[in-house]
Amino acid sequence: MALYYEQPLEITHGEGRHVWDAEGRRYLDFFGGILTTMTAHALPEVTKAVSEQAARIVHSSTLYLNRPMVELAERIAALSGIPDARVFFTTSGTEANDAALLLATAYRRSNQILAMRNSYHGRSFTTVGITGNRSWSPTSLSPLQTLYVHGGVRTRGPYAHLDDTAFTEACVADLRDMLGQAGSGVAALIAEPVQGVGGFTSPPDGLYAAFREELKQHGILWISDEVQTGWGRTGDHFWGWQAHDAAGPPDMLTFAKGIGNGMSIGGVVARAEIMNCLDAHSISTFGGSPITMAAAQANLAHLLEHDLQSNARRVGGLLLERLRSAASPRLRAGGTPGRGVVREVRGRGLMVGVELVDPRTGEPSPRAASLVLEAAREGGVLIGKGGGHSTPSVLRIAPPLSLTVSEAEAGAAVLEAALRTAEAELARGGTAV
Repeated sequence: MALYYEQPLEITHGEGRHVWDAEGRRYLDFFGGILTTMTAHALPEVTKAVSEQAARIVHSSTLYLNRPMVELAERIAALSGIPDARVFFTTSGTEANDAALLLATAYRRSNQILAMRNSYHGRSFTTVGITGNRSWSPTSLSPLQTLYVHGGVRTRGPYAHLDDTAFTEACVADLRDMLGQAGSGVAALIAEPVQGVGGFTSPPDGLYAAFREELKQHGILWISDEVQTGWGRTGDHFWGWQAHDAAGPPDMLTFAKGIGNGMSIGGVVARAEIMNCLDAHSISTFGGSPITMAAAQANLAHLLEHDLQSNARRVGGLLLERLRSAASPRLRAGGTPGRGVVREVRGRGLMVGVELVDPRTGEPSPRAASLVLEAAREGGVLIGKGGGHSTPSVLRIAPPLSLTVSEAEAGAAVLEAALRTAEAELARGGTAV
């Protein structure tokens, strides 16, 4: 199990956008337990809902009626945008994607899956097998035949030099060619609207709508993996798929992380005909448990009542602007070696990626990412990292959606100083490893 930091950090408690370590030091949390603390640490409404539900009953399983589960399912179905929607609750995003793949392959009677290059969908045997990010896929053995498609990364790869329209056209042509080889038996395309572990990369808006038009001709399903992008985090949309809605909603979407605000919850939303296609018994011992459903209901109600999506758009826009301004002297110009440590600042809402390179070579630099991570911690800000091609060289910044303007300004100032620290260390002869 990997731990962040040379001296691993023990987090003991949190409040709002801050957490404290075992030594009593306070940090601005800009990673939220890997995009999971969506609203705030120790949110009173969630704490109260969990406490009250725990005093009644903690667990019963899906073999019994569960009012909190039914009520939350109805609310999520209505929010999903999927017609005649049904919801199945799980305990994690991995399990949610597993369930979606089970539904797709059973519905289509096929084990062929389309996935995006650089993608990440979980750590189970099935989801590891379709993950397109090699550093998170320890085995190629899988019950599924996976075909990987271009398009999830806008600024790298053979189409990066094209404008958005030509980029989309090239990716659609690639998809069409692949479908010509695979035949009509493909079950589904699974795609993250914004790739999370891959470094917060995304295609041009509308790419998955263009894909959808091709998929429809073959009856192939579209699964939108919203484990990291859902619930308004991108600011512009409540779901990531809505940036690609010209061809309508996906057939299925998966969710987890933020909805539970730290409680273990995931799920699948699908059209009824897909959800009801399984011809064997199915239950869930822990999925949809009364206590996690109570927490999620309270958290979702707070999110909607306080319009945290709009806050993510407003404060996230400010944070992006500040980080781009801080990085601009360090941005590489024209790919020329020696021009800076920052290759790109990207993202939308409160989902921001900063891609780092070795200033001398222009190559992705995991060392630079580690140096910034450590320096940011010293400055009192916790962030994450990720990226593709087995090189975790992208800073991942995803604070709770209630982040204030002053907290965004303070965090950006710490990150700017951390970038300077990393540059100075690399200039002294640190190598990209």
